[in-house]
Amino acid sequence: AAQRTLYVYADGIKAEPTALPARNINPYLADAPDVVLQRRGTPLCDVPEMGIGNKPIDDSNYLFTPEEMAEFLQREPGAKPYFRSWLGADEFLNGYERWCLWLGDAEPAALKALPLAMERVAAVRRFRAASKSAPTRKLAETPRRFHVEFMPDKDFLVIPEVSSERRDFIPIGYFKPDTLASDLMRIVSHATPYHFGVLSSTMHNAWMRTVAGRLKSDYRYSVHIVYNNFPWPQAVPEDKQRAVAAAAQAVLAARAAHAGATLADLYDPDSMPGDLQDAHRALDKAVDTAYGYRGAKDDAARVAFLFALYQQLVGDLTATPRAAKRKKAHV
Repeated sequence: AAQRTLYVYADGIKAEPTALPARNINPYLADAPDVVLQRRGTPLCDVPEMGIGNKPIDDSNYLFTPEEMAEFLQREPGAKPYFRSWLGADEFLNGYERWCLWLGDAEPAALKALPLAMERVAAVRRFRAASKSAPTRKLAETPRRFHVEFMPDKDFLVIPEVSSERRDFIPIGYFKPDTLASDLMRIVSHATPYHFGVLSSTMHNAWMRTVAGRLKSDYRYSVHIVYNNFPWPQAVPEDKQRAVAAAAQAVLAARAAHAGATLADLYDPDSMPGDLQDAHRALDKAVDTAYGYRGAKDDAARVAFLFALYQQLVGDLTATPRAAKRKKAHV
């Protein structure tokens, strides 16, 4: 067979590429077998499922800036228990603050005492009823509910759907259940520091950069393609899981040491603090150890390793009976 050459750009397409010999160049431009990832409804590995956040379809009637919320509560203070922190991509990455009036679980007797809130409900009903979309018109029957609802009862992990191609790492965060994440966020409930660590690693980011779709030049994180097909480390001993979790906590601690900095600031390659870079390097070392990976540090080598592991795992799935069906994903 003719010698194949794979051109690897270590620092984006503006840099000069490195020419590497390749055994095979697959559809993802990786030196790996010809694999085309299919949309998966559940994760390939035994990890918590990922879903998308809440989609109100409310014509912004339920969303408030801090100033708008303060003015609303001045007129209707009884609505205060129904306001929840709202987390979209801008709020997460740039530190903006927004609030959501969530009345989906409110008792009818309580709603009677909230005339201004009920005006918002009526406005949502009218907005949905006037839609050209039949499913949206159907939602007018339940104006206090969202089109998509995903509200974990415990702390949850979030990943923005769209992230800048300039970042070496997609910023990932933890939030309390009193926060409502928007449908521009990907949510993993019941995620542990170990899961946070693997997803924050260069190994996972290399996979994402290779298989994710694009929005203009930015990466678009897909539940069905990126997350559900991701090959996680297998049969990881407890001590190595603890090492990943500890390194993940160190990443969070390094972020917290820079009060006032947004995640967009912290993960901008031109302004990323040295201690956060060091924490990520230590995390990468722990995750590589969990994988048993001893290859090169570039994306090309990592992705070739991951595709080989993916093929092994898919082969194991087809060779053995599936376990009991998982709970349906919130997607």
